[in-house]
Amino acid sequence: MAPLDVKHFINGEFVDSSDGKTFDLFSPYSGDLIAKVAEATTEDVDKAVAAAKAAFPEWSSRSPQQRGQHLAKLAQLITAADAELAQADALSLGRPVSTYFDGYYAAMHYRYFSEAAYPVGTSSLNTPGFLNVSLRQPYGVGAAIIPWNSPLVFYSKKMAPALAAGNTFVLKTSEKAPLSPHRLNQMLNEAGFPPGVVNVVHGHGAVSGHAISSHMDIRALSFTGSVRTGRLIQKAAADSNFKHIIFELGGKSPAIVFADADLERAAKETQHSIMWHSGQTCMANSRIYVQKSVAEKFVATFNSLAAARKLGDPTLKETESGPQADKSQFEAVHQYIEEGKKTGQLVEPGTQIPESGAGLFVAPVVFLQQPEDSKIMKEEVFGPVVCINTFETEEEALKIANDTEYGLYAAVYTNDIDRAMRCAKGLESGMVGVNCTSPTAAWDMPFGGYKQSGIGRESFLLSMDDWLEQKAVFIRMGGTEKIGGGNILGR
Repeated sequence: MAPLDVKHFINGEFVDSSDGKTFDLFSPYSGDLIAKVAEATTEDVDKAVAAAKAAFPEWSSRSPQQRGQHLAKLAQLITAADAELAQADALSLGRPVSTYFDGYYAAMHYRYFSEAAYPVGTSSLNTPGFLNVSLRQPYGVGAAIIPWNSPLVFYSKKMAPALAAGNTFVLKTSEKAPLSPHRLNQMLNEAGFPPGVVNVVHGHGAVSGHAISSHMDIRALSFTGSVRTGRLIQKAAADSNFKHIIFELGGKSPAIVFADADLERAAKETQHSIMWHSGQTCMANSRIYVQKSVAEKFVATFNSLAAARKLGDPTLKETESGPQADKSQFEAVHQYIEEGKKTGQLVEPGTQIPESGAGLFVAPVVFLQQPEDSKIMKEEVFGPVVCINTFETEEEALKIANDTEYGLYAAVYTNDIDRAMRCAKGLESGMVGVNCTSPTAAWDMPFGGYKQSGIGRESFLLSMDDWLEQKAVFIRMGGTEKIGGGNILGR
């Protein structure tokens, strides 16, 4: 098939880059050229922000119900195009259609926030002579820089609450996965969004990502990606206008398995966590700590499950794992595997790698007896690579599990409820699964991490807070002079 022509979506129209440049996108499975994608310049970002700024007064003046009708319509369109969206991500990043939940996820977010945008203020009569109220108001132009591993998930979870709150928006896709966002962009006019309310640019972070991070007219920015990139964005935000930032920056998530746990379930779920999407998820439990007395049985069960995974063409329903997203990701994972061989014991479960395709498959890899200070125990690999170490006591397990600068997701498997609660409290992580692990989560629970895994939280109930400013208004009441009105801040 002919390569798809992917353009920016600015002010309600699909447009080329200001300098006409594009970059090529290749399928990680077949190696075929599947798209020519517009490469955004600083000028393109400026145009997108200007369009969003111009659209803000009218959009923010609408009622939540009036804004919500467009979000609800978009949810319907996404649901109808779910299979098409799954195919787009299978082609662009090797994501198996059998594991695709992103269309459902995105539709849920747009549907929820179409009816959730009634921010509640407060009122007070505690200052004599005054009625004081607080207001929740949108920032103006909001923005997001999203990662490649689940593009529709991040497109929706960042944009939906921002639009519902009354902000207008500029989003930059990942250069690895622009296809499903491009398909969503095609739905925006049909959903009735006024020109400029949503603007989407494509390209690499060094130019367009930096332009967004440092733009003086963007007041709030959400980013999901690496710690290294997050640090650059935070510096750019500080050097420009101190825009409000929300970060989710990855993890090195531990799972602790005690001897009294259901070992079959623990092995099945931890294996799925690290091998799902070929290990390319921020929550994957890449470190597993197993109580020494049951370690041999656990490892054998884990390896048998990993060996049975079906690797292959991501467009086929029987495929469980696809290739790594591109050559650079493939090479990075192999570099970590070579590092791991120097410090620990390598186990290859024996998963069969397809002979067809572009050769970017990485079979599941298990390391045993890795030193806690080794590179592969400290850094995020983002591939189907897991380290399984042992422990003797609960105190030891918590100590080594917490010995990381990441803190996104942790899990504990045990049938002792008291131990489960102690570990849930003691693990330094923004999310903890008890007798479950990632990607298990909940719509109404905070999503985010401790330490360098992020700043802020996202969820149905919390995301609106990140896209609304708070304002206090002090209203003097006449006829109250005799009761001491006019004092400063009630002091």
